[in-house]
Amino acid sequence: MDRGLLHLTLPMLTLNFSPFPKIVTERLTLRVIDMGDVDAMFSLRSDERVMRYIGRPKAKEKSDSIELIERNIQDLKENTSISWAITMKDDPKLIGTIGYYRIKLEHHRGEVGYALHPDHWGKGIMCEALNAVTEVGFQQFGFHSIEGVTDPLNHASNRLLQRCGFIREGTLKENYFWNGEFLDSAVYSKLAQKQ
Repeated sequence: MDRGLLHLTLPMLTLNFSPFPKIVTERLTLRVIDMGDVDAMFSLRSDERVMRYIGRPKAKEKSDSIELIERNIQDLKENTSISWAITMKDDPKLIGTIGYYRIKLEHHRGEVGYALHPDHWGKGIMCEALNAVTEVGFQQFGFHSIEGVTDPLNHASNRLLQRCGFIREGTLKENYFWNGEFLDSAVYSKLAQKQ
């Protein structure tokens, strides 16, 4: 079919993250991040293992975590991005974060990002959180597609995305400048189920 003959108009996606969509899964509670999470956020974002593939400076002081949480709160108010604290159901302490960043409203697409403290790696926690957040992205926010962008060398994150039904779209060559070098990005995506 000639694409020029068929032109569908789709209104730009609008998002409203209020009230905050708390998510409860079998083992987890995904809740709003607040200033009570400063110490746990600092522990997460200052850990070299967590930050290895994130391409952002690791937190050096608690003020770095305060600034990050303040930015998350502001972005949430402005409906430009949303982040959840990952907690175990029986313990409200933040052990990781997951959220949508770089939301492309005109394309009905959101980029998911996540981090988990190494004490909780290898237990299926992030897969459980990612599946829940993906469902909210499609069902509640109305995304047509969700993408995950990783360092191609981050094999654990790449396997996670594949386990959760994301397909590798390709590699962006040297599209990201970090720590004095140009790095590649692997792009994964998952499409909403057609009705």
